[in-house]
Amino acid sequence: MVMVPIRRFDSAFIIFAKRHYQWIARASLFVIFFYFGFLKLVGLSPADDLALGFAAHMGMGAYAMELFYALAVIECVIGVLMLFPKLTRAAIGIMLLHMILVCSPLVLYAEAVWIRPLVPNLEGQYIIKNAALVALALGLVAATRPLTKK
Repeated sequence: MVMVPIRRFDSAFIIFAKRHYQWIARASLFVIFFYFGFLKLVGLSPADDLALGFAAHMGMGAYAMELFYALAVIECVIGVLMLFPKLTRAAIGIMLLHMILVCSPLVLYAEAVWIRPLVPNLEGQYIIKNAALVALALGLVAATRPLTKK
């Protein structure tokens, strides 16, 4: 008897998720990318030290602030592009390049993101959470129509 309401709820929830996934995913990605980029632009991001330290570590310290602001603008652009289904390909392409860059400290600047092997500090956890953003974006890609010949 108890299983009937659970099954009804389960079916209704799955239908809701299928119907609303696209806009929820797009809104979530917009908020995350745009907001985090905006925080960088106004000097309030907790990732400032990591990003500037990584630039210096990679020999680009003289351009660290310029690169940091460029990254912030790119994050804002990704966020805005995510809101428009017709711009999904562009958003995902830029996001892929962004993810390669922002995840690279896990390997290239390990001393800043790992306490010891397989134990990330808070900055490392901040980077690793990007896997969830990639999965969310892949859900949008899965719903994108393939390009066709004209």
